[in-house]
Amino acid sequence: MEASGITPVGIGGRPVGPVHPTYVVAEIGINHNGDLDIARKLMAAALLAGCDAVKFQKRTLDVVFTPEEMETPRESPFGDTYGDAKRGLEFGEAEYAEIDRYARDNGIAWFASCWDEASVDFIEQFDPPCYKLASASLTDDSLLKHHRAYGRPIILSTGMSTLEQIDHAIEVLGTDDLVLLHSTSSYPAPPEELNLSAIPMLIERYRVPVGYSGHEVGLATSLAAATLGACMIERHITLDRAMWGSDQAASVEPHGFSRLVRDIRTVEAALGDGRKVVYESELPKLERLRRVG
Repeated sequence: MEASGITPVGIGGRPVGPVHPTYVVAEIGINHNGDLDIARKLMAAALLAGCDAVKFQKRTLDVVFTPEEMETPRESPFGDTYGDAKRGLEFGEAEYAEIDRYARDNGIAWFASCWDEASVDFIEQFDPPCYKLASASLTDDSLLKHHRAYGRPIILSTGMSTLEQIDHAIEVLGTDDLVLLHSTSSYPAPPEELNLSAIPMLIERYRVPVGYSGHEVGLATSLAAATLGACMIERHITLDRAMWGSDQAASVEPHGFSRLVRDIRTVEAALGDGRKVVYESELPKLERLRRVG
């Protein structure tokens, strides 16, 4: 436990928590549009931007969606039903093996949001540094327990959830190796609904590392989240916000991600340690301008 009273969580060899550098996650999710080459380009962009990790998502479609949902009409590059779209976007073992190889060869961590128990079992073969639980899964006790059974760090998003629901999820998961992410689950989320002031509240209430998963347009609010104490920042990454896909418009393009990471590192340096001191660089001005000692 550190001076903050909050124990950092180790993810991929990095401590995540107060006083440590903000852990930046580029969420690829399904923005690869079922194309492994796009996935590699997104991973390369995240690396170039200075991100610590990339995140995908994994679903067992016939578990997560009903047959009626899968047959719902929806136009996509993959066909005319919702099921066609979801099947086209879902990577399998060969694709994830290549993602794992690329990540290891290039020195970036990767993990996934798993929406069902079988998906957790599937991703486990790749020895992920942690698991992410999406906001939609926060009330799924069975899924929470299944994740915990593997003994890996857990990142839990808290969008569309009440404090009582978060309390219960933490009762199920425990607080060991747990990172909470404040989030608002609308795409894109309007600034007036981001409620970034909840970040210090969650830190005080749960005494675990708290980060931010943003779905807004723009970068300033994610930078503000880091300033308010978010020890992890997660944003969707895309090659082009105009691409087909439900998450693209609320995503950040590569050049924007580079600016976000740069500005987070600048703010970290600028925040300092809170002790008021006179810096050596100030002394010439002090001697020249101060009339009374």
